Amino acid sequence: MKAVVYAGKGGVEVVEVREVPDPRPGRSELLVRVRAAGLNRADTLQRRGLYPPPRGVREDLPGLELAGEVAALGEGASGWKVGDRVMAISAGESHAELAVVHERMLVRVPDGLSLEQAGAVPEAFITSHDALFTIGGLRPGWPVLIHAVGSGVSTAALQIARAAGAFTLGTSRTADKLEKAKALGLDHGILVGKEEPRFAEEVRRLTGGRGVPLVLDFVGASYAAENLAAAAPGGRVVVIGTMGGAKAAVDLSVLMRSRARIEGTVLRPRPLEEKIRATQDFARDVLPLLAAGKVKPVVDVVLPMARVREAHDRMDRNDSFGKIVLAP
Repeated sequence: MKAVVYAGKGGVEVVEVREVPDPRPGRSELLVRVRAAGLNRADTLQRRGLYPPPRGVREDLPGLELAGEVAALGEGASGWKVGDRVMAISAGESHAELAVVHERMLVRVPDGLSLEQAGAVPEAFITSHDALFTIGGLRPGWPVLIHAVGSGVSTAALQIARAAGAFTLGTSRTADKLEKAKALGLDHGILVGKEEPRFAEEVRRLTGGRGVPLVLDFVGASYAAENLAAAAPGGRVVVIGTMGGAKAAVDLSVLMRSRARIEGTVLRPRPLEEKIRATQDFARDVLPLLAAGKVKPVVDVVLPMARVREAHDRMDRNDSFGKIVLAP
């Protein structure tokens, strides 16, 4: 099969498309013919040698999500048949024509969703649902602050939060992305500077001085102090990404006075059963919204596998709004 391969560690020049051996499904696994696969920040970090995959997953074959059709069933696999339209998160190796997935990790693609759209769903929607509810404890009516509101995960989080009755605040360094996010239901957009991001004062103004009980942070270190300043008493800051750095200086006295929590999350290295639970929670709560068109994947562009370097370059330049999808 053809697959995206990293010939080394570095920039887009190490990204190639090569012929590699077809994977074979093991017990309780299925072989999926991949029709679409989202590109994620983790893939670009892995390319640079900054985000190694879990044990047993090749570091030179990227890909954290996929959508396609069941091509074959491994020993003991049940509940699916060849030709079923499915989507899933994966630990890696999904930027390829074929991929192996555990049977309980698969989710059926709703009839109204194309496979290209479905390729933009799993990582963004499962991650955001888990961060909002399982970790963040979101409740209807809460104000929620979502950073980097033009990313794939944040556009999913924005829509899920709105569907749950939350009041949504979002930040971006680009005014155009804030305008696009308003079409998805963003209640208030906050434009932040690149050098000295400031948003806590505006968040408190918009929340009557109280702050927000939940922050979803995709930026990391450069936003840490402002996150605590924007948090309501007992609030939670859920760190999902570190685009702005991984090491931050935090004023612990502010943390103590606010009784806030800072919690981190990542799906990829979790035990299989935890990922299955997150997938099933998503299927229960969000899949009906996708099927009804109440939330939708935001696709920036769909590119063929042969143009994978262009996809990586676009993500590196932060030009995208929503998900970049590869079509093997």
